Amino acid sequence: MVVSGSASHITATHALYGFSFTILNNTSMKDSLLRQVEMARYERHFSLPELGITGQQKLKNSSVLVIGAGGLGCAMLSYLVAAGVGNIGIIDDDVVDITNLQRQVLYTTADIGQPKVEIARERLLALNPHVHIDIYKERFTSANAAYLVNKYDVVADGSDNFPTRYLVNDACVIAEKPYVFASVYRYEGHLAVFNYYRNGAKGINYRDIFPTPPPPTLVPTCAEGGVLGVLPGIVGAMQANEVIKLITNIGEPLADRLCVFDAHSFNLKTLKTKKNTSVETITKLINYDLFCETGVSEVPEVSIFELKEMLNDVTANFQFIDVRETTEYAHHNLGGILIPLSTFGSRARFLSRDRPMIVVCKSGKRSANAVAQLQQLGFDSV
Repeated sequence: MVVSGSASHITATHALYGFSFTILNNTSMKDSLLRQVEMARYERHFSLPELGITGQQKLKNSSVLVIGAGGLGCAMLSYLVAAGVGNIGIIDDDVVDITNLQRQVLYTTADIGQPKVEIARERLLALNPHVHIDIYKERFTSANAAYLVNKYDVVADGSDNFPTRYLVNDACVIAEKPYVFASVYRYEGHLAVFNYYRNGAKGINYRDIFPTPPPPTLVPTCAEGGVLGVLPGIVGAMQANEVIKLITNIGEPLADRLCVFDAHSFNLKTLKTKKNTSVETITKLINYDLFCETGVSEVPEVSIFELKEMLNDVTANFQFIDVRETTEYAHHNLGGILIPLSTFGSRARFLSRDRPMIVVCKSGKRSANAVAQLQQLGFDSV
Protein backbone atom coordinates (compact mmCIF):
# COMPACT_ATOMS: atom_id res chain seq x y z
CA MET A 1 0.00 0.00 0.00
CA VAL A 2 1.28 3.45 -0.91
CA VAL A 3 0.07 6.37 1.17
CA SER A 4 0.51 10.01 0.21
CA GLY A 5 -1.03 13.39 1.00
CA SER A 6 -1.88 15.42 4.07
CA ALA A 7 -3.64 14.14 7.15
CA SER A 8 -6.94 15.66 5.98
CA HIS A 9 -6.80 14.09 2.52
CA ILE A 10 -4.96 10.77 2.45
CA THR A 11 -4.98 8.65 -0.68
CA ALA A 12 -4.32 4.94 -0.32
CA THR A 13 -3.59 2.93 -3.46
CA HIS A 14 -4.02 -0.83 -3.18
CA ALA A 15 -3.33 -3.75 -5.49
CA LEU A 16 -5.82 -6.59 -5.56
CA TYR A 17 -6.13 -9.30 -8.20
CA GLY A 18 -4.11 -7.19 -10.60
CA PHE A 19 -6.33 -4.08 -10.19
CA SER A 20 -5.33 -0.75 -8.73
CA PHE A 21 -7.95 1.23 -6.90
CA THR A 22 -8.04 4.31 -4.73
CA ILE A 23 -9.76 4.99 -1.45
CA LEU A 24 -10.09 8.61 -0.37
CA ASN A 25 -10.25 8.97 3.37
CA ASN A 26 -11.44 12.57 3.18
CA THR A 27 -14.39 12.85 5.56
CA SER A 28 -16.55 14.63 2.98
CA MET A 29 -16.08 11.82 0.45
CA LYS A 30 -15.85 8.67 2.55
CA ASP A 31 -19.51 7.74 2.15
CA SER A 32 -19.39 7.82 -1.65
CA LEU A 33 -16.23 5.74 -2.08
CA LEU A 34 -15.51 2.13 -1.27
CA ARG A 35 -13.99 1.71 2.15
CA GLN A 36 -11.29 -0.74 3.12
CA VAL A 37 -13.76 -2.76 5.18
CA GLU A 38 -15.93 -3.31 2.09
CA MET A 39 -13.16 -4.77 -0.04
CA ALA A 40 -13.31 -8.28 1.40
CA ARG A 41 -17.10 -8.28 1.26
CA TYR A 42 -17.22 -7.66 -2.50
CA GLU A 43 -14.01 -9.40 -3.60
CA ARG A 44 -15.88 -11.96 -5.74
CA HIS A 45 -17.15 -9.07 -7.84
CA PHE A 46 -13.60 -7.79 -8.35
CA SER A 47 -12.72 -11.02 -10.14
CA LEU A 48 -15.34 -10.36 -12.83
CA PRO A 49 -13.64 -8.54 -15.72
CA GLU A 50 -16.78 -6.63 -16.76
CA LEU A 51 -17.65 -5.60 -13.22
CA GLY A 52 -14.50 -5.23 -11.14
CA ILE A 53 -13.90 -2.37 -8.76
CA THR A 54 -15.28 0.21 -11.18
CA GLY A 55 -18.61 -1.59 -11.30
CA GLN A 56 -18.67 -2.02 -7.54
CA GLN A 57 -18.12 1.70 -7.11
CA LYS A 58 -21.06 2.32 -9.44
CA LEU A 59 -23.23 0.07 -7.28
CA LYS A 60 -22.23 1.94 -4.13
CA ASN A 61 -23.01 5.30 -5.71
CA SER A 62 -26.35 4.21 -7.17
CA SER A 63 -29.88 4.43 -5.83
CA VAL A 64 -32.83 2.09 -6.38
CA LEU A 65 -36.48 2.48 -5.43
CA VAL A 66 -38.18 -0.85 -4.68
CA ILE A 67 -41.97 -0.72 -4.73
CA GLY A 68 -43.47 -3.43 -2.57
CA ALA A 69 -41.80 -5.47 0.17
CA GLY A 70 -43.63 -8.70 -0.60
CA GLY A 71 -42.38 -11.89 -2.22
CA LEU A 72 -40.62 -10.23 -5.16
CA GLY A 73 -39.36 -7.38 -3.02
CA CYS A 74 -37.89 -9.63 -0.31
CA ALA A 75 -35.74 -11.57 -2.78
CA MET A 76 -34.80 -8.54 -4.85
CA LEU A 77 -33.88 -6.42 -1.84
CA SER A 78 -31.76 -9.17 -0.32
CA TYR A 79 -29.58 -9.44 -3.41
CA LEU A 80 -29.39 -5.70 -4.10
CA VAL A 81 -28.26 -5.07 -0.53
CA ALA A 82 -25.82 -7.98 -0.60
CA ALA A 83 -24.41 -6.69 -3.90
CA GLY A 84 -23.69 -3.30 -2.34
CA VAL A 85 -26.24 -0.96 -3.91
CA GLY A 86 -25.51 2.08 -1.80
CA ASN A 87 -28.91 3.76 -1.52
CA ILE A 88 -32.22 1.93 -1.47
CA GLY A 89 -35.76 3.15 -0.93
CA ILE A 90 -38.57 0.76 0.05
CA ILE A 91 -42.23 1.76 -0.11
CA ASP A 92 -45.00 -0.47 1.26
CA ASP A 93 -47.91 0.27 3.58
CA ASP A 94 -48.65 -3.32 4.57
CA VAL A 95 -47.95 -5.31 7.73
CA VAL A 96 -46.68 -8.88 7.95
CA ASP A 97 -49.45 -11.47 7.75
CA ILE A 98 -49.13 -15.18 8.44
CA THR A 99 -50.02 -15.93 4.80
CA ASN A 100 -46.95 -13.95 3.69
CA LEU A 101 -44.48 -16.28 5.37
CA GLN A 102 -44.77 -18.99 2.70
CA ARG A 103 -42.83 -16.76 0.24
CA GLN A 104 -41.71 -13.47 1.87
CA VAL A 105 -38.49 -14.70 3.39
CA LEU A 106 -37.34 -11.53 5.14
CA TYR A 107 -40.04 -12.04 7.79
CA THR A 108 -40.63 -14.52 10.59
CA THR A 109 -43.60 -15.64 12.66
CA ALA A 110 -42.60 -13.18 15.38
CA ASP A 111 -43.01 -10.29 12.89
CA ILE A 112 -46.73 -10.84 12.25
CA GLY A 113 -48.59 -7.55 12.57
CA GLN A 114 -45.43 -5.42 12.20
CA PRO A 115 -44.87 -2.99 9.28
CA LYS A 116 -43.02 -4.76 6.48
CA VAL A 117 -40.74 -1.83 5.65
CA GLU A 118 -39.47 -1.58 9.21
CA ILE A 119 -38.72 -5.28 9.53
CA ALA A 120 -37.18 -5.37 6.05
CA ARG A 121 -34.81 -2.50 6.81
CA GLU A 122 -33.70 -4.11 10.07
CA ARG A 123 -32.95 -7.46 8.39
CA LEU A 124 -31.26 -5.91 5.36
CA LEU A 125 -28.94 -3.69 7.41
CA ALA A 126 -27.99 -6.77 9.42
CA LEU A 127 -26.97 -8.33 6.10
CA ASN A 128 -24.98 -5.30 4.93
CA PRO A 129 -24.47 -2.28 7.21
CA HIS A 130 -22.61 -0.40 4.44
CA VAL A 131 -25.77 0.58 2.58
CA HIS A 132 -28.32 3.31 3.26
CA ILE A 133 -32.02 2.40 3.34
CA ASP A 134 -34.94 4.83 3.37
CA ILE A 135 -38.39 3.42 4.12
CA TYR A 136 -41.79 4.85 3.22
CA LYS A 137 -44.64 3.33 5.21
CA GLU A 138 -47.29 4.39 2.74
CA ARG A 139 -48.91 3.44 -0.56
CA PHE A 140 -47.26 4.38 -3.84
CA THR A 141 -49.78 6.84 -5.28
CA SER A 142 -50.09 9.59 -7.87
CA ALA A 143 -49.45 12.06 -5.04
CA ASN A 144 -45.96 10.77 -4.13
CA ALA A 145 -44.89 8.96 -7.32
CA ALA A 146 -43.14 11.82 -9.10
CA TYR A 147 -41.14 12.81 -6.03
CA LEU A 148 -39.99 9.27 -5.27
CA VAL A 149 -39.19 8.22 -8.83
CA ASN A 150 -37.13 11.36 -9.47
CA LYS A 151 -35.13 10.68 -6.30
CA TYR A 152 -33.70 7.34 -7.50
CA ASP A 153 -31.69 6.08 -10.49
CA VAL A 154 -33.66 2.88 -11.13
CA VAL A 155 -37.19 1.83 -10.17
CA ALA A 156 -38.02 -1.85 -9.53
CA ASP A 157 -41.63 -2.86 -9.07
CA GLY A 158 -42.64 -5.77 -6.89
CA SER A 159 -46.30 -4.79 -6.56
CA ASP A 160 -49.20 -7.17 -7.16
CA ASN A 161 -51.89 -4.98 -8.72
CA PHE A 162 -52.54 -3.24 -12.02
CA PRO A 163 -53.14 0.34 -10.79
CA THR A 164 -49.66 0.40 -9.23
CA ARG A 165 -48.00 -1.10 -12.33
CA TYR A 166 -49.50 1.51 -14.63
CA LEU A 167 -48.62 4.27 -12.18
CA VAL A 168 -45.00 3.07 -11.89
CA ASN A 169 -44.70 2.86 -15.65
CA ASP A 170 -46.11 6.31 -16.33
CA ALA A 171 -44.05 7.97 -13.60
CA CYS A 172 -40.88 6.35 -14.99
CA VAL A 173 -41.71 7.41 -18.56
CA ILE A 174 -42.24 11.02 -17.49
CA ALA A 175 -39.07 11.04 -15.36
CA GLU A 176 -37.09 9.08 -18.00
CA LYS A 177 -36.08 6.43 -15.47
CA PRO A 178 -35.64 2.69 -16.24
CA TYR A 179 -38.37 0.47 -14.85
CA VAL A 180 -37.61 -3.16 -13.93
CA PHE A 181 -40.94 -4.99 -13.94
CA ALA A 182 -41.90 -8.42 -12.61
CA SER A 183 -45.06 -10.28 -11.71
CA VAL A 184 -45.90 -13.79 -10.49
CA TYR A 185 -49.02 -15.94 -10.50
CA ARG A 186 -49.37 -19.62 -9.65
CA TYR A 187 -46.31 -21.21 -11.32
CA GLU A 188 -45.53 -18.44 -13.83
CA GLY A 189 -43.37 -15.32 -13.61
CA HIS A 190 -42.95 -12.39 -16.02
CA LEU A 191 -39.94 -10.06 -16.18
CA ALA A 192 -38.96 -7.09 -18.36
CA VAL A 193 -36.96 -3.87 -18.42
CA PHE A 194 -39.03 -0.92 -19.62
CA ASN A 195 -38.14 2.63 -20.61
CA TYR A 196 -34.51 1.75 -21.28
CA TYR A 197 -32.48 4.19 -23.35
CA ARG A 198 -30.08 2.63 -25.84
CA ASN A 199 -27.88 4.94 -27.94
CA GLY A 200 -30.28 7.80 -27.26
CA ALA A 201 -33.34 5.83 -28.38
CA LYS A 202 -36.03 5.05 -25.78
CA GLY A 203 -37.22 1.46 -25.54
CA ILE A 204 -40.76 0.24 -25.00
CA ASN A 205 -42.76 0.80 -21.83
CA TYR A 206 -45.37 -1.31 -20.04
CA ARG A 207 -48.24 0.19 -22.04
CA ASP A 208 -46.70 -0.95 -25.32
CA ILE A 209 -47.41 -4.55 -24.25
CA PHE A 210 -50.46 -3.91 -22.07
CA PRO A 211 -52.19 -0.72 -23.35
CA THR A 212 -55.17 -1.18 -21.05
CA PRO A 213 -55.80 -3.28 -17.93
CA PRO A 214 -57.84 -6.47 -18.25
CA PRO A 215 -61.38 -6.57 -16.83
CA PRO A 216 -61.03 -7.04 -13.05
CA THR A 217 -63.35 -10.05 -13.08
CA LEU A 218 -60.84 -11.87 -15.31
CA VAL A 219 -57.84 -11.26 -13.04
CA PRO A 220 -57.66 -13.68 -10.11
CA THR A 221 -55.65 -12.64 -7.07
CA CYS A 222 -52.87 -14.75 -5.58
CA ALA A 223 -55.29 -15.69 -2.81
CA GLU A 224 -57.70 -17.08 -5.41
CA GLY A 225 -55.22 -18.75 -7.75
CA GLY A 226 -52.32 -19.33 -5.40
CA VAL A 227 -48.60 -18.90 -6.01
CA LEU A 228 -45.75 -21.35 -5.57
CA GLY A 229 -43.77 -20.00 -2.61
CA VAL A 230 -40.36 -20.27 -4.26
CA LEU A 231 -41.45 -18.49 -7.48
CA PRO A 232 -41.23 -14.88 -6.20
CA GLY A 233 -37.74 -15.71 -4.93
CA ILE A 234 -36.61 -16.90 -8.35
CA VAL A 235 -38.15 -13.99 -10.25
CA GLY A 236 -37.14 -11.42 -7.61
CA ALA A 237 -33.52 -12.56 -7.95
CA MET A 238 -33.86 -12.12 -11.71
CA GLN A 239 -35.11 -8.58 -11.08
CA ALA A 240 -32.07 -7.84 -8.93
CA ASN A 241 -29.87 -9.15 -11.73
CA GLU A 242 -31.41 -6.72 -14.22
CA VAL A 243 -31.06 -3.81 -11.80
CA ILE A 244 -27.36 -4.59 -11.27
CA LYS A 245 -26.79 -4.81 -15.03
CA LEU A 246 -28.43 -1.43 -15.57
CA ILE A 247 -26.35 0.23 -12.88
CA THR A 248 -23.01 -1.25 -13.90
CA ASN A 249 -23.67 -1.25 -17.67
CA ILE A 250 -22.68 -4.90 -18.08
CA GLY A 251 -24.32 -7.60 -20.15
CA GLU A 252 -27.52 -7.19 -22.14
CA PRO A 253 -30.54 -5.76 -20.26
CA LEU A 254 -33.90 -7.41 -20.80
CA ALA A 255 -35.13 -4.40 -22.78
CA ASP A 256 -37.68 -4.70 -25.62
CA ARG A 257 -38.24 -8.29 -24.51
CA LEU A 258 -40.52 -10.11 -22.09
CA CYS A 259 -39.20 -13.09 -20.15
CA VAL A 260 -41.76 -15.76 -19.21
CA PHE A 261 -40.70 -18.39 -16.66
CA ASP A 262 -42.80 -21.48 -15.96
CA ALA A 263 -41.63 -23.12 -12.75
CA HIS A 264 -44.02 -26.04 -13.24
CA SER A 265 -42.29 -27.26 -16.43
CA PHE A 266 -39.03 -25.34 -15.93
CA ASN A 267 -39.53 -23.61 -19.24
CA LEU A 268 -38.02 -20.17 -19.79
CA LYS A 269 -38.69 -18.22 -22.96
CA THR A 270 -37.97 -14.67 -24.05
CA LEU A 271 -40.48 -12.93 -26.31
CA LYS A 272 -39.48 -10.03 -28.54
CA THR A 273 -41.63 -6.94 -28.15
CA LYS A 274 -41.95 -3.70 -30.07
CA LYS A 275 -43.32 -0.21 -29.64
CA ASN A 276 -47.08 0.13 -29.95
CA THR A 277 -47.75 3.14 -32.19
CA SER A 278 -51.40 3.31 -31.12
CA VAL A 279 -50.51 4.11 -27.49
CA GLU A 280 -50.89 7.78 -26.61
CA THR A 281 -47.89 9.72 -25.34
CA ILE A 282 -47.71 9.72 -21.54
CA THR A 283 -47.50 13.28 -20.24
CA LYS A 284 -49.19 13.20 -16.83
CA LEU A 285 -50.27 10.91 -14.02
CA ILE A 286 -53.95 10.01 -13.78
CA ASN A 287 -56.34 8.34 -11.35
CA TYR A 288 -55.12 4.76 -11.71
CA ASP A 289 -57.75 3.21 -9.46
CA LEU A 290 -60.36 4.73 -11.78
CA PHE A 291 -58.40 3.64 -14.87
CA CYS A 292 -58.40 0.04 -13.58
CA GLU A 293 -61.77 0.34 -11.85
CA THR A 294 -64.05 -2.58 -11.15
CA GLY A 295 -67.10 -0.80 -12.51
CA VAL A 296 -68.68 -0.61 -9.05
CA SER A 297 -70.89 2.39 -8.38
CA GLU A 298 -70.91 3.79 -4.86
CA VAL A 299 -71.80 1.01 -2.43
CA PRO A 300 -72.05 1.18 1.36
CA GLU A 301 -69.40 -0.76 3.23
CA VAL A 302 -69.50 -2.39 6.65
CA SER A 303 -66.53 -3.13 8.86
CA ILE A 304 -65.86 -6.61 10.19
CA PHE A 305 -67.06 -5.42 13.60
CA GLU A 306 -70.36 -4.12 12.19
CA LEU A 307 -70.78 -7.37 10.27
CA LYS A 308 -70.32 -9.46 13.41
CA GLU A 309 -72.96 -7.36 15.20
CA MET A 310 -75.35 -7.97 12.33
CA LEU A 311 -74.61 -11.70 12.43
CA ASN A 312 -75.44 -11.72 16.14
CA ASP A 313 -78.81 -10.07 15.45
CA VAL A 314 -81.21 -12.94 14.86
CA THR A 315 -83.76 -10.56 13.35
CA ALA A 316 -81.34 -9.34 10.66
CA ASN A 317 -82.82 -10.09 7.25
CA PHE A 318 -80.04 -10.14 4.69
CA GLN A 319 -78.11 -12.52 2.49
CA PHE A 320 -74.47 -13.02 3.44
CA ILE A 321 -72.24 -14.17 0.55
CA ASP A 322 -68.57 -15.19 0.91
CA VAL A 323 -66.72 -14.99 -2.44
CA ARG A 324 -63.36 -16.40 -1.30
CA GLU A 325 -62.07 -19.75 -2.48
CA THR A 326 -63.04 -23.11 -0.95
CA THR A 327 -59.68 -23.58 0.81
CA GLU A 328 -59.91 -20.13 2.43
CA TYR A 329 -63.47 -20.77 3.53
CA ALA A 330 -62.53 -24.14 5.04
CA HIS A 331 -59.70 -22.53 7.00
CA HIS A 332 -61.92 -19.82 8.53
CA ASN A 333 -65.35 -18.38 7.79
CA LEU A 334 -68.15 -16.39 9.37
CA GLY A 335 -70.95 -18.62 8.15
CA GLY A 336 -71.75 -16.93 4.86
CA ILE A 337 -72.96 -18.74 1.75
CA LEU A 338 -69.86 -19.77 -0.18
CA ILE A 339 -69.88 -18.70 -3.84
CA PRO A 340 -66.26 -18.30 -5.00
CA LEU A 341 -65.71 -15.37 -7.33
CA SER A 342 -64.41 -17.80 -9.96
CA THR A 343 -67.95 -19.28 -10.19
CA PHE A 344 -69.93 -16.22 -9.16
CA GLY A 345 -71.15 -15.14 -12.60
CA SER A 346 -72.98 -18.39 -13.27
CA ARG A 347 -74.59 -18.59 -9.83
CA ALA A 348 -75.38 -14.97 -8.89
CA ARG A 349 -78.61 -14.81 -10.91
CA PHE A 350 -80.18 -17.42 -8.61
CA LEU A 351 -79.80 -15.27 -5.50
CA SER A 352 -82.85 -13.61 -3.97
CA ARG A 353 -83.64 -10.04 -5.00
CA ASP A 354 -86.03 -9.59 -2.07
CA ARG A 355 -83.43 -9.24 0.68
CA PRO A 356 -80.40 -6.94 1.04
CA MET A 357 -77.08 -8.61 0.36
CA ILE A 358 -73.65 -8.36 2.00
CA VAL A 359 -70.66 -9.67 0.05
CA VAL A 360 -67.41 -10.44 1.86
CA CYS A 361 -63.85 -11.47 0.99
CA LYS A 362 -60.47 -10.91 2.62
CA SER A 363 -59.47 -7.43 1.42
CA GLY A 364 -62.51 -6.05 -0.42
CA LYS A 365 -61.23 -6.48 -3.98
CA ARG A 366 -63.07 -9.69 -4.82
CA SER A 367 -66.25 -8.59 -3.06
CA ALA A 368 -66.16 -5.35 -5.10
CA ASN A 369 -65.89 -7.41 -8.28
CA ALA A 370 -68.85 -9.53 -7.17
CA VAL A 371 -70.89 -6.41 -6.41
CA ALA A 372 -70.14 -5.10 -9.92
CA GLN A 373 -71.54 -8.31 -11.39
CA LEU A 374 -74.61 -8.09 -9.16
CA GLN A 375 -75.23 -4.50 -10.23
CA GLN A 376 -75.00 -5.49 -13.88
CA LEU A 377 -77.65 -8.14 -13.18
CA GLY A 378 -79.96 -5.51 -11.65
CA PHE A 379 -79.44 -6.18 -7.94
CA ASP A 380 -79.97 -2.89 -6.12
CA SER A 381 -79.49 -3.49 -2.41
CA VAL A 382 -75.90 -4.79 -2.10
